[in-house]
Amino acid sequence: MRFCVPMSAAILAALPSVATAQFPPPPGAPAQSQAPAQSQPAQSQVQDRWPEMPPPSSSRGGSSQQQQQKTEQQQKPAAAARAPAPQMVKPSDLDVDAPSAPAAAAAPKPKMAAAPATAIACSGVFAKDSTHLKLAVKYDSRNIVYTDVDGPDGSKIKASVLYPNDPKRRLEVLWNNDAARSDTSVIAINGQSQWSAPKGLKLGMTLAALEKVNGRPFKLSGVGPDGTASIAGWEGGALASLPGGCKIGGRLTIGAKTPAEARGAVEGDKELMSNDASLKALKPTVGELLIGY
Repeated sequence: MRFCVPMSAAILAALPSVATAQFPPPPGAPAQSQAPAQSQPAQSQVQDRWPEMPPPSSSRGGSSQQQQQKTEQQQKPAAAARAPAPQMVKPSDLDVDAPSAPAAAAAPKPKMAAAPATAIACSGVFAKDSTHLKLAVKYDSRNIVYTDVDGPDGSKIKASVLYPNDPKRRLEVLWNNDAARSDTSVIAINGQSQWSAPKGLKLGMTLAALEKVNGRPFKLSGVGPDGTASIAGWEGGALASLPGGCKIGGRLTIGAKTPAEARGAVEGDKELMSNDASLKALKPTVGELLIGY
């Protein structure tokens, strides 16, 4: 047993030199003198010369991959990190029959200018003091001409004609002052015109309908060679006095195929009442309306 103690002491004394031999200094490092073991612990010398720690193996790399992903995310532009969240797809974005938006949200459609009404009143551009110029401003100068129109007994007279090329909108206006084309005299609705006179009178009205508007029978002249009978008076009915100071007249037409015997009973220079049985049997209709001052 005495032999073991000295031998153990010798082995412990030799350990520092053995560690130095196993881990020599790196190339280029200054040589170090073999200092006594007490000057620097052997554990410190070993740690100073230990190679850099190798990267962790993939087997333990769960946390390492997360660290790498985190590093890559930090290197991405900030805009990518702030990418907007996905938007919900609305039905209106798809090519399907989606509910229409409220009418209030829809873009307002441009309003088309309404065509001037084809109703005559004894005021405005058809008043007593109207002129050709006023009609041109109201209905557009391209829709009016000053020209010859048919007058009494086959004559020709001057008048301002609205819509001369449109039989359904044609209207003739005669003036008391032809030189100035002013001071309304007569407004004539004839042919195929669809203009309406005061009280809603229109071409094609029956004798019975006209009598109803007037509220009582009215007077007419006898039927002439042209097959027409002129209105001679309203006999105090509703059509005798109109707002604006104008008067309304016109002619009624009997059919061209009326038998000569029936026609002879109402022809000639005579006066007839609208409730005359002979006249009513012919079923006359309004063929022309005249509004005058």
